[in-house]
Amino acid sequence: MKDAIHPRYQETTVSCGCGNSFTTRSTQQELKIDICSECHPFYTGKLKYVDTAGRIDKFQKKFAAGTYASLAKKKGGAAKKK
Repeated sequence: MKDAIHPRYQETTVSCGCGNSFTTRSTQQELKIDICSECHPFYTGKLKYVDTAGRIDKFQKKFAAGTYASLAKKKGGAAKKK
């Protein structure tokens, strides 16, 4: 390996949004994550929606009527003239 081109590999503190924290090794001093093995539904077995910026609500409002409004043909469109 060449000298002075690789980042320093150091002990790192990882902090999760749920309050859990642990130490590992990385090239960064501190890592902040949104979800970890203590709060992820796959590991906990509990159903939990990880909603970022209201995307689930936006999706449910858009498709609440049961139709795809963006794909529906518009009524009263201009007819082609020959």
